[in-house]
Amino acid sequence: MDLYALTIFEAHQYLKEKKCSSVELVTSVLKRIAEVDGRVRAYLHVLEKEALTQALQADEKLAKGESTYLTGIPISIKDLICVKGTKTTCASKMLENFVAPYDATVIEKLKDAGAVIIGKVNLDEFAMGTTTENSAFFPTHNPWNLDHIPGGSSGGSAASVAADMCLGSLGSDTGGSIRQPASHCGVVGIKPTYGRVSRYGATAFASSLDQIGSLGKTVWDTAAILNCISGFDSKDAMSSKIAVPDYIQSIEKPLKGKRIGIPKEYAKNDQLHPEVRTKVEAAIKELVRLGATCVDISLPHSSYAVAVYCVIAPCEASSNLSQYDGIRYGYRSKEGDSLLEMYENTRREAFGAEVKRRILIGTFALSSGYYDAYYRKAALVREKICQDFDAAFKECDLIITPVAPTPAPKLGEKANPLTMYLQDIFTLSVNLTGLPAISVPCGLSKQGLPIGFQLIAPHFKEEDLFTAMGQFEKNTSHHTQKPVL
Repeated sequence: MDLYALTIFEAHQYLKEKKCSSVELVTSVLKRIAEVDGRVRAYLHVLEKEALTQALQADEKLAKGESTYLTGIPISIKDLICVKGTKTTCASKMLENFVAPYDATVIEKLKDAGAVIIGKVNLDEFAMGTTTENSAFFPTHNPWNLDHIPGGSSGGSAASVAADMCLGSLGSDTGGSIRQPASHCGVVGIKPTYGRVSRYGATAFASSLDQIGSLGKTVWDTAAILNCISGFDSKDAMSSKIAVPDYIQSIEKPLKGKRIGIPKEYAKNDQLHPEVRTKVEAAIKELVRLGATCVDISLPHSSYAVAVYCVIAPCEASSNLSQYDGIRYGYRSKEGDSLLEMYENTRREAFGAEVKRRILIGTFALSSGYYDAYYRKAALVREKICQDFDAAFKECDLIITPVAPTPAPKLGEKANPLTMYLQDIFTLSVNLTGLPAISVPCGLSKQGLPIGFQLIAPHFKEEDLFTAMGQFEKNTSHHTQKPVL
C-alpha cells in the first residue's frame, strides 16, 4: 500500500512498529500532492520544507517512545486558521499576503502532539459559501468527479482528505461547512459542540456560529484529531471547561438501547433528492439492525433555520469584517484622494461578491429602524429552534438527518445565492443551537458521487456520535470506497 493511502490509525501502527518513518510518510504525501493537486486544487500553500522538518522532529519523538496518535501524521489546515510564519489568506485578496504572527490554539495542540502541518487548503472566501467556488484564487474540484464541487466552505479540507493528500484535516463549520463537504467528498467530518474546541487564532465569520472541527478518512481518525484539539482555552471567551472524554474509547461502546429520532419535517422535505433519501433510509435500517431504536420526533421551527441564519450570520459578519479597512493590515487600495475613499476602494477591490453581499445584508439588518424587524426577530426564532431540540432530546438520544439535499452539484450549478444557501438546509440548525453533529458516508449515487448522513447529539455528547457512527462504519464498507485520480 502507498503510504499516503493509509488512515491515521494505520499510519500510527506503521510508525509505532517502525514499518516506516514520519519522513517517509510525509514524503509520500508530498509526492501525492504533486501528482494530483494540479487537478483537484485543494491546496493554497504546501509547506514542504516545514513539514519535513516537523517529520524529522516526530521521528525523534517516536525513537524515544514519546508518541501520541498524531505524532508524525500529516494534517492539512483550512486557510483561515493561523499557523505562525505562514500565510493565512482566508482565500481572499484582502489577506493575500498576510503572514500569521502566532499559532492558533488548535495548531499549538497539534504541534505539541507531534502532528505535521503539511499545508493550508482552499475555502470559500472568509468561509462564506457552500461550494469552494467563492475562493479569490481558484475553485477546488471534487476528487470523485472533477466537474463537480467538493462542497464548502471547507472544500479544500474535505478534498485533500478524499484525494489522499493528507491523512486528516482541520476545518471550520458555521452552517454546515465541515459536514456538507465531508458528505460530498465521501469522508468523515464532525462539528463539535460550540465551545468544545478553541477558536482562538481562527478568523471569525459569525462568532456565535463558528466552530473548528476535524475531518478524516474514518470515524477513528476524526476522533483522534478531535481528542487532540478539544479542551478549555482561556484565550477563547466561549471555551468550555467541561471535561473531554476519550472519543476513541467511545467507538468501542455498543449501540444497543440508543434511541434515534427521525424528524418528520426533514423526512417530508420536498427538496430531498430521491437517491439521498434512499441512502439515508438504508443507514437508518442498519443502525436499527445494530441495536438502536427509532422514534418519530418533531422540530416544528426547523423550516425557519435558513431565514434565521441568513440574518444572524451576515449581521455578525458585517461586524467582524469591519476591521479590514486597509489601515491596520491586509490589502490597501492605491486609489482615492481621501481616507474615506481609500476605505471604500480597499473593500470594493479586495472583497469578493459573496462577502460584499453578506456585509451589505448584515449592515442593513443592524441599521437603525431595522434591527427589531430583522435581527431581534431572528434571535427570537433562534431560541424557538433551540427549544425544539431540547424537547426532542427528551424523547431520543440522537437525531438522524441527511447532510445535503442532493449529491455534489456540478461546478457553477449553484451560482445563484439562494440555491447556494439552501444547500445547508439540514445543517444550519446545528450551528444555531450549538449542538455537535457528524457526517459519515452511507453510499454512492448512480453517478458515483458520495452521499453522507448526519447524526446530531445533545451538547457535549460527541462520544455518543462516535459510538453510533463507529459501529455503523465497522459494519459497512462505504468508507473504503475511494475516488480514482
